[in-house]
Amino acid sequence: MKLPDHWLASPWRRSVVAALAGALPMFAFPAPALWWFAYVALVPWILLVRSAPTAKRAAYDGWFGGLGYILAVHHWLLPSMHVFTVVVAALLGALWAPWGVLVRRFLAGRASAGRIAAGLVVLPSGWLMVELVRSWQGLGGPWGMIGSSQWQVAPALRLASVGGVWLLSFLVVAVNVAVGVLVAVRESRVPAVAGLVATAAVTSAAWMWSPRPETEGRVRIAVVQPGIVAGTDSPGKRFAIEEALTRRLADGQDVDLVVWGESSVGFDLADRPDLAKRLASLSRATGADILVNVDARRSDRPGIYKSSVLVGPDGPTGDRYDKMRLVPFGEYIPARSLLGWATSVGKAAGEDRRRGSEQVVMDVGHGLRIGPMVCFESAFPDMSRHLAQDGAQVLVAQSSTSSFQHSWAPEQHASIAALRAAETGRPMVHATLTGVSAVYGPSGERVGSWLGTDASTSAVYDVPLARGVTPYVRFGDWPVHAAVLALVVLGAVEGAGLLRRRSAPSPLVPPARTVRESPVRPGR
Repeated sequence: MKLPDHWLASPWRRSVVAALAGALPMFAFPAPALWWFAYVALVPWILLVRSAPTAKRAAYDGWFGGLGYILAVHHWLLPSMHVFTVVVAALLGALWAPWGVLVRRFLAGRASAGRIAAGLVVLPSGWLMVELVRSWQGLGGPWGMIGSSQWQVAPALRLASVGGVWLLSFLVVAVNVAVGVLVAVRESRVPAVAGLVATAAVTSAAWMWSPRPETEGRVRIAVVQPGIVAGTDSPGKRFAIEEALTRRLADGQDVDLVVWGESSVGFDLADRPDLAKRLASLSRATGADILVNVDARRSDRPGIYKSSVLVGPDGPTGDRYDKMRLVPFGEYIPARSLLGWATSVGKAAGEDRRRGSEQVVMDVGHGLRIGPMVCFESAFPDMSRHLAQDGAQVLVAQSSTSSFQHSWAPEQHASIAALRAAETGRPMVHATLTGVSAVYGPSGERVGSWLGTDASTSAVYDVPLARGVTPYVRFGDWPVHAAVLALVVLGAVEGAGLLRRRSAPSPLVPPARTVRESPVRPGR
């Protein structure tokens, strides 16, 4: 990154430039969805960090770049969390400080071919460690992983079936590092070009040889999206709209399952048998079970739960999944006694929701088994992988992004389902209250069209089923384990070098010349 020296000489100006450079990848995600931009979006940030005069300054460049990345990718949180969004971005951005040190360590100056080759492995591995740590549910979950920007690229989806979104992130960062070397370190073009060729070879090999899901039958799944409902009795009005939209499906649609969005029922069905009877009537009329989502205080235990509840022709079947991973600040406040003030500056949860204890696979009839998830649980690769291992034939995510209706959030959330489908080899239904709703096949391909944020309708999708086990489901997060191993090896090599330098004998110093003193003669 070439900027006037006086700009980069100022620590604060340099920090602003780092934040802007770190924000660039936002354009690779929906809504812009410029997926190709992800392969060069990190280059300005990398070039800035490698020019840092000291390792401390490189750490600051990494930190402020991470702040820019988090704030840009999550900018749609600002209307809800206000200034607290910047605080969270600053905290999470610090995770990139060690990555900045690594960038300078391997790319600064006229780096040798060996150092560049090592950097093509170490730097993507360091990035994966950042994504791994921030993927913890308490830190907001794996939203905005750079590999997820490739959700609409068929070769990338094939790679996801091999190593999940982790493998995509590794390769995207590796390409950015190689491009950065080509731009800034012309003497090391050979390893940079070799890195690009290796990435192309891995992608081609995955395209040719990775197992493809074997299609085995189809099912018809209906998604009911009521749209924005306002007013003091919005839960009641929403239920009535969903009821009317579902009843339309009784006219010869021949559906196997009907899915409503997150918080589609605002009352506990045990306390409202009248609503349970109306749902059972809808199930009989459509000839299909209905998967609703109840967001209400439970009658059988204390607290508010968000639960996927299956309703059949005779009422609730007893199949229920309670949401396990809650949205920080949106559904609970971490360390509420310390951070409870967040409710005064944004739309933070006034009362913590309760967590479920285990995932559930439901038998919805017609020989169909589904694995439900709620809202941002679809962002966690391990949850969909475990459901596939437990026998789910279709993954279902019930969501609501109505708080972010006129932002990039609905499109970003809907795109994640394509990766979960490709990773597991299982189709996925992403059903929302207010859009965007979407359905993807077992290879991550789009089925039908999205239901946008302006739609209030029900739609039926002809969803292909598949059998078989993808390498990702079988072997799990192996790219993360490989990245950890690479960093452990780096630590061992660096540690051995440090010990060697400390234990090396100091260079011989010629002995000082001694001056002979003349014997003192007694005075005369």
